[in-house]
Amino acid sequence: MPDSPLLRILPDVASALASGAPVVALESSVLAQGLPIPHNRVAARRMTGAVATRGAMPAITAVVRGIPTLGLTDEELERFLAREGVRKVSARDLGVAVALKQDGATTVAATLALASIAGARVFATGGIGGVHREPAFDESADLPELGRTPMIVVCAGAKSILDLPATLERLDTLGIPVVGYRTSELPGFFTAETGLALSARAESAEDIARIFIAHRALGRRSAVLVVQPPPAEFALPRETVEGAVERAVADAVKRGVRGAAMTPELLGAIVRETGGKSLAANLALLENNAALAAEIAVALARLEGVTEDEMNRGAERAKALNLASSGWYNS
Repeated sequence: MPDSPLLRILPDVASALASGAPVVALESSVLAQGLPIPHNRVAARRMTGAVATRGAMPAITAVVRGIPTLGLTDEELERFLAREGVRKVSARDLGVAVALKQDGATTVAATLALASIAGARVFATGGIGGVHREPAFDESADLPELGRTPMIVVCAGAKSILDLPATLERLDTLGIPVVGYRTSELPGFFTAETGLALSARAESAEDIARIFIAHRALGRRSAVLVVQPPPAEFALPRETVEGAVERAVADAVKRGVRGAAMTPELLGAIVRETGGKSLAANLALLENNAALAAEIAVALARLEGVTEDEMNRGAERAKALNLASSGWYNS
């Protein structure tokens, strides 16, 4: 349960956390800044549905008019999907957004910060931030937050727009284990192939849960980063992605795009470069990652002795919330 009195947790999410039932945290920045309208609504529906139908409780993190929260009401999510007046909030920005009573969509770093305070231990996202190609000293705040937050984070690797070899090296330096789910190669977000070998591989959700339990039993304070390729039918060829990224980066640098504006700028350019295929891949991998995260959360709860009755009650609450939602789950 939360270590901060500032944090609001929706009742169904709080009940699941209190009983040890599986909960999967989800970020809100991908919905408010990362994906265009109306595709952000599709992503919200597919991610939360993937979690709920596998017996876990989905919980989107955000700062809602100055209140850090785990779980959004329908009305709140509608406002974030409309994205007007919603700022992008990384871990460093949380205090500012709270003090100024702002709406803030949380990045990977901010989601880790809030979800860990609440006691959630599994988080699904699309791709993490990392070391940028240009300039090389530009590194995402996701990396240090992963290095100090003991959660399981499921993703499709780091975003394709980044310097992936440098990002993998930084993860190593920060002591963050990177575990390939049924892969021995770091995925490249839109593509399954990067040529970067991983040192750890797991074949099941239970294997990953056991890795995390051992990791924590040894006093390790970092996250366990679980990477899986995008679904094969949506994955793009490595050469296609690399070519699109190189052209997009060169154009952005020429126009002076820097800092927080770089990621959405490049992702938008790649959608145009690939004729929309990267957008379809993005939606598919978000759903796929949410599904795997739910399976891991369920396996973790079982290994830690949560009773089947508690598991079933948590699953029923998640499914009921999914079905009862009037706006975005089923729209």
